[in-house]
Amino acid sequence: MYEMKARIRYSEVGVDGKLMLSTLVNYFQDCSTFQSEDLGVGVQHLKEQHGAWLMNFWQIQVSRYPELCEEVKVITIPYEFDRFYGKRNFAMLDASGRYLAKANSLWFYFDTERARPVRVPQCEKDAYGTEERLDMNYTEERKLVLPEQMEALAPFPVQRVHLDTNGHVNNGQYVRMAEEFLPADDAIRELRVEYRTAAHLGDTIYPRRGTVTDGDGAWTVLALCDADGQPYVTLKVQ
Repeated sequence: MYEMKARIRYSEVGVDGKLMLSTLVNYFQDCSTFQSEDLGVGVQHLKEQHGAWLMNFWQIQVSRYPELCEEVKVITIPYEFDRFYGKRNFAMLDASGRYLAKANSLWFYFDTERARPVRVPQCEKDAYGTEERLDMNYTEERKLVLPEQMEALAPFPVQRVHLDTNGHVNNGQYVRMAEEFLPADDAIRELRVEYRTAAHLGDTIYPRRGTVTDGDGAWTVLALCDADGQPYVTLKVQ
C-alpha cells in the first residue's frame, strides 16, 4: 500500500465548497504517480522503456465528498497483474480513518513504439508487488452500453490544458469535461468510466447523453465522441 496525505484546497472544490468529482480522480491518479516515481518506474523510466500504463476502466464509489480545508489520506493498492493488465485500488479517507471514497481501476501496458498492448514487464510487477484488494462492491461491467436514444450536446475542442505527458487527453480531464453535462458532483455516488481511444490536441469532442436502467436503478450515461459518433470515453453515473 502506498499513501499520501493532503488538505483539500480552494482550487479543488466546487460552488458547494466540497471536493469536485474530477479532482477526486486527480487525487487518485497523483497517488499512483507518486508511487511509481518513488519506486523508480515513473514517467522517465517508461519513456526509456517505450512503455506506458493506459487506463481502461474506472469504478469509483463515493460515500461523502470532503470539504474545503479538510485533511484527508489517499491510498493506492496494486493487487493483480494478468498478461497485459494491471489492477489497482484507490481510496480516500478522512482524518478519523473513515472511507470517503473507494475505487477500482483496470490498466493495460502499452508499447509506444509498436503502438499495441504488450505483456506487463517483470520489472513492473517486481517494483509494485501486489496486496489484498479492498473490500468494495465490484462491478463485473467493463463495456458500458449506450442507450438507444441519446441527446446531442454542444461540441468543444481538445485544448493543450487537457493533455498529459503521453500527448493525449488525461484520464481525469475527461471526467472534468463530463462534469458540465452530468448531475451535480454531490449527487453522484458512483462513477464508471470506460476509456476506448485517445483524443489529441485539435480533436473535437461531441458529447451525447442518455439514461439507462438496470438492477441498480437509473444511470446517466455520457459518451464523449469523435465526429463519427465513436466514443473516446463513456461515463456512467448514479
